[in-house]
Amino acid sequence: MSKGNDIPEILADRLNVEPVILRGLSNSELVMVIKMALVVWIPICLFVAWILGNFAMGLGVAMVLILLTVLLAGTLLQKIKRGRPRNYYQHQMKFFWNKLFSKKECTSRDGIIKHTGGWSLGRSRKWD
Repeated sequence: MSKGNDIPEILADRLNVEPVILRGLSNSELVMVIKMALVVWIPICLFVAWILGNFAMGLGVAMVLILLTVLLAGTLLQKIKRGRPRNYYQHQMKFFWNKLFSKKECTSRDGIIKHTGGWSLGRSRKWD
């Protein structure tokens, strides 16, 4: 409690999860969406602008498309996350990429161990 009044202090270091800042996106998710939109839209728009001969138009269109991508991705991720546990879609993306690019059943490179069956400790059971 605060000294002298009854208003509780809000301490950001006591938050359990990252707060939502824009359309259901946390700060790290927003940065990820912006980076992906930059990688996609800047080269496409600059190429079209180079063909048409107007460089400034390409940058302007790219910024509008990046903004629209952030808004649409926020809405989409908000619908995906509704009613799901924390970090649900991040785990689903890791499973997808692991399944797509990894031939092994068990992998810990990405922090994913997906195994069906029993686990062994590598020891035999000898009571002698």
